Order: sequence, then structure tokens, then C-alpha cells
Amino acid sequence: MALAVVPLTAGSLRLLQLAGGPALMPADDRFTGVPVVALVVHIAGAAVFALLGALQFPRLRTGRGWHRRAGRIVAGAGLAVAGSALMLTLLAEPQPGTGDLLYVLRLVFGSAMAGCVVLGLSAIRRRDVAAHRAWMIRGYAIGLAAGTQVFTEGISDAVFGTGELRSDLAKGAGWVINLLIAEWVLRRHRSSAGRRPGADRQPAAAGARP
Repeated sequence: MALAVVPLTAGSLRLLQLAGGPALMPADDRFTGVPVVALVVHIAGAAVFALLGALQFPRLRTGRGWHRRAGRIVAGAGLAVAGSALMLTLLAEPQPGTGDLLYVLRLVFGSAMAGCVVLGLSAIRRRDVAAHRAWMIRGYAIGLAAGTQVFTEGISDAVFGTGELRSDLAKGAGWVINLLIAEWVLRRHRSSAGRRPGADRQPAAAGARP
């Protein structure tokens, strides 16, 4: 939730501007000619995915029924975010100061995020709770990378200076760091589950934990 604050704030201000509100942010000519609906879907979907998705984790979840109902919304929002991200990457003008590497990375991780959500849904339909949890956590990690990139870019600029390749690598580091943390969390969970026989064999009706 904390990681989502900066990108969601920027996105909300952009939506306000698109709706005819005050220009609280500099105009971004990259999106000229891009369907406004794609930008709206991306920003709104990211807000739902980031905030509601956080409440899917066991320590914040309010109940099993909640998890199943909200999970459908989170999955839909995740697919909307990934799909709109791919559309914006393909249609929008390149961001100043970035290069071909970032273009490729956005296509790769946008596709990976969509794939994780689809695999997570497929897993829970098979009542494979462990696989569902793993794929949804990976998808969530990719979706939250925009928040991590605020830090990786800031640190990169301060330590290594600015530059097209440095900027692309700093943004790429956001996705990589999030996925590494996701895999660490999953490894810890598998390790603890291994000491509790049957922990991951609960039926899907009991509520899958992402």
C-alpha cells in the first residue's frame, strides 16, 4: 500500500487533469493520440489492484468470503492494468530519457503480469491453493513495481547520474527487486508449510490465500 502511494497520487492528478480539472502536473505530450480510456483504465485499475489486492493477504484479510469476492475484482483489475500497460507502451510516445531497453522491459513485464494472473486463476479452478497463491503474489509484485521504481530511479540518479541506459536499468531494477522479494516470501512460506503437514491442502471453498 505504501509503495502504491506515489504512482497512484500522480495517476489521480493526471485523471483530474484529463477530466478538465486544474493542471496540477506538467502536461505529458506522450499520450497525445492515445485513447483516453486506456489511460483511465490503467490508472483506475492500478488503484484497485494495489489497494484491494493488499487486503487479500492473510494478515489484512477480513474473512474467507471476502477473499473470494474481492479476488475476482482484483484479478479483473490486474488484467486491466496489464492490458492497458501494453497498449500504452505500444501506442504512446517514448518517455524522454528512456530507450529501447525500457520499451522491451515494459512489454515483457506487462505480459508476465497478465500471465501470472491467468495462471493464478487457472490454479484456483483446479483447487491448487499453493500455486494460486504463488502466481498471484508474483503478479502483485510486478504490478507494484511502479512504486519501487521511485526509489530505484532516485538512488540511481544520485549514485550513477542520469542517462538513457541508467534510467532504463533503474526502472528494470524495480521489477526485479519486487519479484526477488516475492520469491523470498514464497520460499519462506513453503518452508514453514513443510513443517505443518496439510497446510496447503485446504479446499478452495475454504478461501484461497494469494
